[in-house]
Amino acid sequence: MTMLPTYSSQDCPRAWEMMPWVLQQSATQEQSEWLTQHLAQCAACRAEFAQQSRLKQAMSLPSDVHVDMEAGLQRLLGRLDAPVQQEPQPLRARSGGWLMRALAAAVLIQAIGIGALGLKVWSSGGNTAYRTLSQEPSTPATAGAIRVVPDAGMTLADWNALLHSLQLQVVGGPNDVGAYTVAPSASTPKTQDTVQQLRAARGVRLAEPVTGTP
Repeated sequence: MTMLPTYSSQDCPRAWEMMPWVLQQSATQEQSEWLTQHLAQCAACRAEFAQQSRLKQAMSLPSDVHVDMEAGLQRLLGRLDAPVQQEPQPLRARSGGWLMRALAAAVLIQAIGIGALGLKVWSSGGNTAYRTLSQEPSTPATAGAIRVVPDAGMTLADWNALLHSLQLQVVGGPNDVGAYTVAPSASTPKTQDTVQQLRAARGVRLAEPVTGTP
């Protein structure tokens, strides 16, 4: 029983179309040479060419020669019923599954790492107290301390004169925003009154009591 031929390359359809012309001796020499080279490399096309050659020979026999029609029909039905042979799966397709699994594992590991980092940052910063830009790092505050931001154009003489008039002295600063921490040098009025006087003074941009002072 003849198996159904399998196209082993993209040239097989061209070869099948050319076979009748070569058998009828109607093809050009170039076409005949091309088909001969293809048949030397393709077993499926060789089998088909042999089948067509036998068919041509049978058609050219004298009319008194007996032709077994039943046997020919059985061979044709056998070819139609035969399963189509599947080509082996390329190595690239098999390796592609391994590559996809490796990429998925890498993405999963990265996601776990990002989640752990976010949890660590949240847990370390969740209880951080709110601080303004003018605040310095947490240190024991001096009683009556006030944080003052002088204007950049304020002279040193004016600054010293202002502190002297309010009986204040610098105990810290300046910080990153140019804020100084001042405290009373002697018995002074209440801190809130001093803050109001600093805010009203010329050349002072900001004055606020340090949190936690009376």
